Amino acid sequence: MRTKDKKQKIEHRYLSSLSDLTSSERLTDLIDTVLTEAKRQGASSAEAGANLAQGLSLTVRLGELETVEHTRDKGLGITVYFGQRSGSASTTDFTPAALRDTVRAACTIARYTAEDACTGLADPDRLAKDIPDLDLHHPWNPKMETAIDLAQLCEDSARRLDSRISNSEGATLSTHEGLEVYGNTHGFLGTVAATRHSLSASIIAQDEKGMQRDYWYTVSRMSSGLEPPEAVGKQAAARALRRLGARKLSTRRCSVVYEAPVAASLLSHFVSAVSGGNLYRQASFLLNHIGKPVFADHVHIYEQPHLKAALGSAAFDGEGVATAPRDLVKDGVLEGYVLDSYSARKLKMQTTGNAGGVHNLTIEPGDRDLTGLLKQMDTGLLVTEFIGFGVNVVTGDYSRGAAGFWIENGEIQYPVEEITIAGNLKDMFRGLVAVGNDVDTRGNIRTGSILLDNMAVAGS
Repeated sequence: MRTKDKKQKIEHRYLSSLSDLTSSERLTDLIDTVLTEAKRQGASSAEAGANLAQGLSLTVRLGELETVEHTRDKGLGITVYFGQRSGSASTTDFTPAALRDTVRAACTIARYTAEDACTGLADPDRLAKDIPDLDLHHPWNPKMETAIDLAQLCEDSARRLDSRISNSEGATLSTHEGLEVYGNTHGFLGTVAATRHSLSASIIAQDEKGMQRDYWYTVSRMSSGLEPPEAVGKQAAARALRRLGARKLSTRRCSVVYEAPVAASLLSHFVSAVSGGNLYRQASFLLNHIGKPVFADHVHIYEQPHLKAALGSAAFDGEGVATAPRDLVKDGVLEGYVLDSYSARKLKMQTTGNAGGVHNLTIEPGDRDLTGLLKQMDTGLLVTEFIGFGVNVVTGDYSRGAAGFWIENGEIQYPVEEITIAGNLKDMFRGLVAVGNDVDTRGNIRTGSILLDNMAVAGS
């Protein structure tokens, strides 16, 4: 089928699906129905969440439309409590009979599970009372022809940048719109409508020494917040080109800069280590570290859950608990954990409003950009990509495959590949030298590039 014919055939199917995205009133009624049914069937308390979502994802490769996926999902889940016993069930069928059967299934499970003193709803006094508008909902329903044109423009910009751009894995445009309602028998009811749109390109460069691949992407709650398609394509191509001629390094110890897009992974390991599930299982190297120094003394890590239109913003967590700005690390000292109600009770603490994860976790940036950090490092390794996963949160042992660039006199000398970065997270956190001001805001963890001292680099 020709590309034009594909556009015409798919466009009608996509546009016609938008008009039946059910309103929040219907989901609210569903939540009320299942909570009432749970009480009727004998539950002492219950909580339920319902969601509706729709989206479009299309990929253009070598100038031609390759794939189109239109999604439309719905679901409802309920957890019931019979004292200290709990049971959960879910359904995608919103008919009255199916809802009753779902509640019955949850109740049956609860009656046969063991008691757990820590189970139950979040404490009523921790639930959100005032829910601010965080500006998360910006629907974007481009015509199919427009969406394809944007993806083609992105890829074409990459392919035209240099004659060494030999191939492409494609450019992908995605739009997503979702509506979620959560409620419980403490009387809490909260609604979240949110959108997320993105455009990405993955490009292959080739010269006489071989091929290299790299990518770039932009993501935002609103279409106007996306980078221009030409910029995304050119950035993906430039990143692939600069990796041509990559070499291996000999094994050594040196300073390392994590480029901002990969530096977030370092903070994600920290989050895992201070998360309630790992802590109450005694499976974290940061167990019993509240009030102790865990990072270099200049490090400040905090949550910003109420940032307007940010990707990690939330007025309440997955249990309805109000979120609030807070410090996790201040002056290098661990100030708090990441807890939901269950893990908090296990640890004899209070929930931190993190059922479902952290909200815009941020590490305070310094006054240098990436170029400045490389000058500060002088000689060492710039890491731009990780390959594989080798992190033990119990011991802090760290080992990951990587690629990037060797730096001398603060300048890139040549690309490197097939190396491994190794160390222990305790030492890495304490040896964090500086954080750049080139903050990457494309995710739930917001960080600039990070300079670490004295890392083991294994090569040839």
